[in-house]
Amino acid sequence: MHCPQVYGLSSRQWVQVLAAWSGWLLDGFTTIAYALVAVTISTIMLPPNLGKLGLIVTFAGFAVEALARPIGSLLFGNYLGDKIGRRNMLAITVLGFSIFGGAKGLLPTYGEAGLLAPILLYLLLFVEGMFAGAEYGGGTALVMESVPPERRGFIGSLIQSGFGVGYFIMAAIFAIISHAYGPIKFQEYGWRILFLMLFIPGALAFLLRRIAYESPVFEDLLRKQAVEKVPIIAMFRESTGKIFTALLITTGLLFINTATLSFYPGFMEMMKYPNYLVGEYVAIINLASLLGVWIGGALSNAVGGRRRSMLLYSALFTAATGPLLIMGSMGPTYALPAFSVQAFLEAAIFSIIPSFLSESFNERYRSTAVGFTYNGGAIIGSTAISIILSLSELIGLLPAWVISMYLASTIMLIGILASKETWRKN
Repeated sequence: MHCPQVYGLSSRQWVQVLAAWSGWLLDGFTTIAYALVAVTISTIMLPPNLGKLGLIVTFAGFAVEALARPIGSLLFGNYLGDKIGRRNMLAITVLGFSIFGGAKGLLPTYGEAGLLAPILLYLLLFVEGMFAGAEYGGGTALVMESVPPERRGFIGSLIQSGFGVGYFIMAAIFAIISHAYGPIKFQEYGWRILFLMLFIPGALAFLLRRIAYESPVFEDLLRKQAVEKVPIIAMFRESTGKIFTALLITTGLLFINTATLSFYPGFMEMMKYPNYLVGEYVAIINLASLLGVWIGGALSNAVGGRRRSMLLYSALFTAATGPLLIMGSMGPTYALPAFSVQAFLEAAIFSIIPSFLSESFNERYRSTAVGFTYNGGAIIGSTAISIILSLSELIGLLPAWVISMYLASTIMLIGILASKETWRKN
């Protein structure tokens, strides 16, 4: 029986899209959950008298997880994604990602276990990061290899938007729980609920991946017996220049992402916004980012190229970032519109990354290369909040924030200018 196509894709292709999208949903869930409770757990997972140092150390958890991501992308991509298939790897990695991510809700506090508490927290973040690192390369390769080139811009933005959907849902849950429990009960056990809820999208992602099909590109490699014996070696031997420029782009962009969407909740809490208002604002800001990623991906075909689209969106973001940060620091009335516009422009840049990276590398090592170049950027990018807070001790929070964002934007723009176009319209 013939099944009607939607947006030029078959039902088989849409299952593959949803399978990859669900991993991003889980990533958005776990990332924003940690960002939302960072201020709370900084006083209960560490000695309570550390003050701002405790906050810096807690936000450094992003760096711990990010350091593990490129390691996981290389290991799982090399030994699984480019050897046994994208689909099979994704079924394995999502189990580890959801189990170790949700387990943070079961951790003892500093009062219960002393220094063992933060050690266990960072250990879970590291292992979680290894599984999460394999998600991007496998999911992106699976989908981009399964859809035609003229559909990749929007479909890439669609799977990337899974992060924003997870972010929005978790922010809404945070607002509801904060309303229901109040600050005292939230500090006692409300924060645990956020982490434990990660098991729900994890189960959804696993089920989707069990019914998804392998990408036709990898199936063709199997038929031709052309699967690379050691993908990681071939990747560095053939694509060193592309890896370097891609890492510049992702380093700058992921630094920006950490310094905005991951920092907005902490910044608002530092400015003494009520918890329920933080949740509501973060949810609305994330809706703006979802519009940005969808519109950015849809417009990329009209712009006419992946590199050209990234350059246009990045230039607009860089020009606006300083004024928007200044406006957002002027109080609750101004924070919501300023940060929403900033999130919209940032998300437009992200919309091009899946198609650009997947088209940059050979199918023999695509899963490994895409995962490594994306997650490799997070090694430095994830330190953004800790860097901003450390610099703020010397020059103040707002100047530290603005300067850091401009430096990251410059690195991103250099990478885009040094890269080559991967696809042009017509």
